[in-house]
Amino acid sequence: MEKSIDSKSQPLLRIAIVEDHLLIRKSMKMLVNSFEGMEVVIDAENGQTFLDEVANCPIDVVLLDIQMPVMNGYEACKHLLQWHKDVKVLVVSQFTTKQSIHRIMTIGAHGYFTKNSAPEELEAAIRSLHTHGYYFGSELGTVLREAILWDKKNIVEKVNLNHKLSDRELEIIGFICKEMSSEEIGAQLFISVRSVEAHRRNIMEKTCSQNVIGIILYVLKRKLINLEEL
Repeated sequence: MEKSIDSKSQPLLRIAIVEDHLLIRKSMKMLVNSFEGMEVVIDAENGQTFLDEVANCPIDVVLLDIQMPVMNGYEACKHLLQWHKDVKVLVVSQFTTKQSIHRIMTIGAHGYFTKNSAPEELEAAIRSLHTHGYYFGSELGTVLREAILWDKKNIVEKVNLNHKLSDRELEIIGFICKEMSSEEIGAQLFISVRSVEAHRRNIMEKTCSQNVIGIILYVLKRKLINLEEL
């Protein structure tokens, strides 16, 4: 059955699926194509094939597996974001160890979705990623908390009272964690959208972050916000 998109609808979200298991990849493609306003324009069996295709086929969101032949998800994510910084990366994997989650988030992925999740939750995850810039699946629970705070030496930074962020910037980060848009944040703080965007750019620069996930990692590690605020 064809999806009807009227002239007032938002443009189609262009989705890529990178998964080495054919049955899973084709099933995901059928599922995503059933979502209103979305279309799978790339389905690739490994990271290298995906990168070759995305060079000539613009996308908005990629659903990326981690363990694949030829080129795994870690390498594919790293190379993708070097050249296509606006693409949102949603990892879809069976691996839920704190090491794997932390590694892919540190590389620059915007969200993590487990293959044990309900199919209908995938649509919400993609829309959250596109609209708010990140997605944390509630099904990860305490594993997510441990993953965010984990590093190779298992050292968690203590509270840092000398952090670089201003009170206003921390306030804006709190609103970002609540999935508020720049327009909504501006209305809440009685400032212009342009001012909110300027603050966001300053936050990215101060925290050396590539995306919202990087900002969240920064403030969580320094205990400037609580995970419950996400």
